Amino acid sequence: MATTVVTDVMAAEVAAPVESSSSAVSWGPIIAGAFAASTLTFILTLLGSGLGLTMVSPWSGESASLTTFAVSTAVWLVIVQWLSAGLGGYLTGRLRTRWVGIHTDETFFRDTAHGFLAWALATLLVVFVLGSALTAAIGTGVQAASTVASGAALGASAGASANAGTDSATDATSYFVDALFRPADPSRLAAPGAEGDAAAAAQASRILIASAAAGEVSAGDKAYLGQLVAARTGLSEADATARVDEVLGRIEQAKVTAQEAADKARKAGVTFALVGALSLVIGAFIASAAAAMGGRQRDDEETLYLTTRV
Repeated sequence: MATTVVTDVMAAEVAAPVESSSSAVSWGPIIAGAFAASTLTFILTLLGSGLGLTMVSPWSGESASLTTFAVSTAVWLVIVQWLSAGLGGYLTGRLRTRWVGIHTDETFFRDTAHGFLAWALATLLVVFVLGSALTAAIGTGVQAASTVASGAALGASAGASANAGTDSATDATSYFVDALFRPADPSRLAAPGAEGDAAAAAQASRILIASAAAGEVSAGDKAYLGQLVAARTGLSEADATARVDEVLGRIEQAKVTAQEAADKARKAGVTFALVGALSLVIGAFIASAAAAMGGRQRDDEETLYLTTRV
């Protein structure tokens, strides 16, 4: 009876699984692969910046089109992500130590997981290092788009600060007001009455700003602008009204052009974000597959070495 109990206990101990005391995650190879991927990303980004500058020229007609430049940038970013992810994942797989007593499927899973972790760490490193630069670039783009849009709308906030004694070159309505009050006889510019001209310009600016906010110029404001232009320029009332209509048309065209540019920038931003997200997902897959390939090659090389040595 005692012999049977001892035999059962020994059998249970043999059948019980033994848990390894070491972690299945090898952080050394993961960190090494992540640093290699981040460094390659930085190098390729600098190379892409240099190639991109060759596509831009200050001379008219010698630069690549905006579409070509945007597509080339997106393609290059995808190439950078894939090459970096492949290098980091492969090094992670090759540098890890051999797992003894592990099933082939479990080894494959661990290698792919190590490649994914290396890609994730490399992505965080790149974001941390380049985060400030990207934030500054995005902020500059948003500020530029906002400036264009506000300029198209005649910059209500900027124009509100204009007064009769201010001649600001940054006033969004200055050019259009000058076009309204351009005298038929240029010699009138040298005539006295600067205060009256400034007061008339201030009134016209306020009318244009209020009209931009409302989306249209009322019939009363348009008639008053015509009378004001006729009084200050020496034009007939009919010619002054025609000038007002022409300037208002140019303002509306500038607004439409700015809106179209802002819409193109928005679409480009959406496309860039979607392509970037897709590239990151594929980069994660490439890093995992490269790590599995590197790990398998590392095990095969060691097995071949042990076999030939025996």
